[in-house]
Amino acid sequence: QVHVVESGGGSAQTGGSLRLSCAVSGVTYSILYMGWFRQAPGKAREGVAAIRTDSSSTYHADSVKGRFTISRDNAKNMVYLQMNSLKPEDTAMYYCATAPWGALGWPLTRNKYNYWGQGTQVTVSS
Repeated sequence: QVHVVESGGGSAQTGGSLRLSCAVSGVTYSILYMGWFRQAPGKAREGVAAIRTDSSSTYHADSVKGRFTISRDNAKNMVYLQMNSLKPEDTAMYYCATAPWGALGWPLTRNKYNYWGQGTQVTVSS
């Protein structure tokens, strides 16, 4: 069992920055990927960024490349999403999730992730 809790959401203006944090507890050695997803009203949940727990490999969606950066602190079982140059289209509920060892294929695929947090809202105004 893995427990995931997000924090750090809020409001920002276009061009501003926010940093999301995710605390992971439980059977953490079972985790291969930690990822961030987002869901805007009326839209499907989409992968934003992911990071492997056994290396420094990171993956970012094209829509956020160069603006968002995922990072982790394994000692603290934390994963972060630094969001810069925010745009109104980044407005969404952001979810942290974990994928287990054995998850194959592209790391930003939603169905690889089996533990999810409750989400934190990010709102970007123009």
